[in-house]
Amino acid sequence: MSSDLATKSWSEKLPTKVTGLVHGLAIASLVSQVGIIVTGGAVRLTNSGLGCSHWPNCVPGSMTPVPAMGIHGIIEFGNRTLTFVLLAIAVAFLISVWSMRRTHASLFKLGLVLLLGIPGQAVIGGITVWTGLNPWVVSLHFLLSGTLVILATILVNRTRTELKAQEHQPTTKTIRQVATAAWIFSIISVILGTIVTGTGPHAGDATTPRHMFDPLLVTRMHTAPVYLLILATIVLLVLAYKAGENARLRASLWWLVVVILIQAAIGYTQHFTGLPIALVLLHMLGASLLLVSSTDVWDRANLLPKYQRVDS
Repeated sequence: MSSDLATKSWSEKLPTKVTGLVHGLAIASLVSQVGIIVTGGAVRLTNSGLGCSHWPNCVPGSMTPVPAMGIHGIIEFGNRTLTFVLLAIAVAFLISVWSMRRTHASLFKLGLVLLLGIPGQAVIGGITVWTGLNPWVVSLHFLLSGTLVILATILVNRTRTELKAQEHQPTTKTIRQVATAAWIFSIISVILGTIVTGTGPHAGDATTPRHMFDPLLVTRMHTAPVYLLILATIVLLVLAYKAGENARLRASLWWLVVVILIQAAIGYTQHFTGLPIALVLLHMLGASLLLVSSTDVWDRANLLPKYQRVDS
């Protein structure tokens, strides 16, 4: 028996079903993706965006910051090194589901896209430095991170469903349609939020160009889909309680309500108090959590039944 175990290849020793480790790595992927958004925000808000003036080197001839760059170099380089943490987690997840790549193809494909997205983040980060923190490129960098947050949220949902052997709780066609609308509104609000940020004062460096838009106008554009999201969420709550069959969807909806309320409170407060750095950073965290919670609602309403039919 022991000799058989000794002769097994590494792949034969890997899990053949979703375990606590697999689910834990999915959670770690989500947390790290949100974390790099927050630390990236801290880089910009501390004017450390060009703390490393080159890429992939921090400065010419050195991969690491030099004393002349001061604290800004340390902050920017610290954010760059987090990329390797994300890579390690993504690789570990793919290894953990390697033996399930055919039986649980959706998990493997999600993990693979997350892995490929991380060097994509790094490349766009390099272009951000090369363009002197062009606000359009900075927005693209944030939006790619937001996309990876969405994918990681779906990955967490699906590994949890497999781990706990959760049965599908049915939803109606109307619920699925409204949940999709709410999800789209949340994404649009985040996209427009990057334009507001690119128009605002926190550029990441004193020499960085800004959008020449009217700040009040772009702020109002940003809030328009938020109002639609609030309306869609209220409709979803009414429909979910009227249907009365999907307790997990109702729980996800209440988490979305909490995130919207907190994010709205932070957004309005920062707008009327001159955009203090701490509140702007919290608003960036809130944007990430809005993507997580709205994706969770959308996934529970739309994707989980299809996923279970394919993998069961």
